[in-house]
Amino acid sequence: MNPLELQLDYPFGDTLPALGAAEPIAPGLFWLRMPLPFALDHINLWLLQDQFEAADTQERGWSVIDCGVATDATRASWEAVFASSLDALPIRRVLATHCHPDHVGLAHWLCQRWQAPLWMTAGEYGFARMMSAALPGVDGPSALPHFRRHGLRDPALLAQIEARKNYYPSLVPAMPDSYVRLQDGQMVVIGAQRWRVITGCGHSPEHAALYCAELEILISGDMVLPRISTNVSVFAIEPEANPLQLYLDSLSKFAELPEQTLVLPSHGKPFRRLHTRIAQLREHHVLRLAEVKQACEDWQSAADIVPLMFRRALDVHQLGFALGEALAHLHQLWYDGQLSRQSGPDGVVRFRVI
Repeated sequence: MNPLELQLDYPFGDTLPALGAAEPIAPGLFWLRMPLPFALDHINLWLLQDQFEAADTQERGWSVIDCGVATDATRASWEAVFASSLDALPIRRVLATHCHPDHVGLAHWLCQRWQAPLWMTAGEYGFARMMSAALPGVDGPSALPHFRRHGLRDPALLAQIEARKNYYPSLVPAMPDSYVRLQDGQMVVIGAQRWRVITGCGHSPEHAALYCAELEILISGDMVLPRISTNVSVFAIEPEANPLQLYLDSLSKFAELPEQTLVLPSHGKPFRRLHTRIAQLREHHVLRLAEVKQACEDWQSAADIVPLMFRRALDVHQLGFALGEALAHLHQLWYDGQLSRQSGPDGVVRFRVI
């Protein structure tokens, strides 16, 4: 365990749900854990007891938060959950925190199987629809000129990126044709509890976390994670974005919650000491920004900055996020007026201290 983790409180210790099993967290709230085919090899999903109006009566069922990717392994895990953990009650609602494949990959499958509606923010639903359909700008080929423009010139790596042109649709083959909109500040009644939607930006367009004041529980999605820092990237679809500032601004919303809030993250273990973790995340980015600025005493591209920020071997999946995050830090400094930017004769964008 790294020193920062020692500052957090993990109330469930090393307990992890078995694949296909539901671990109780609070009355009516269960923790699921599904496999991912990446270096980050798991995602946490949440199963909540619910009740719904039907023909002037209340019928019991379940709401689920997030879905996992569309792989046979995840479907098999869900089938085990259906068989062992639903008490013969249906899933009546699927909520997705945001548009990334590990969160919406099986949304269409779950919604179709249970004839349940999908609840998302408009920004996340729209992006998921665009990426699942591989529309120009958010499809795989759009990443190539973006990465070249920011200094990635290794032919082998570019070939690997080009080969991933169907990456998102392979993990999110379809999205439901309609959805129920979540909005910031909205109160969503799930079972006996009221959950407040807290939207955040920077990691994704309009990420929805859920906070229950009665339980003092935050389902944080990817906005607040215990072990790793949330990825913030500049992507081809929004090349002038400043996602790091958006993310840091969004953290202020979570800082308003009690320190003892039980945080249920999408990756890692449930933890307490929310304010401590937010302070750690802010300090992390302060240090990264200082390193990046120091490196920019001479002209640097985002690809030049990647080895500075990520001092380990990266596979092609990780490289895309690493380059996007390096560019996010360069953009933060540029928007703050600390760096200048120019496009060289080779077409590569570089930054330097003013």
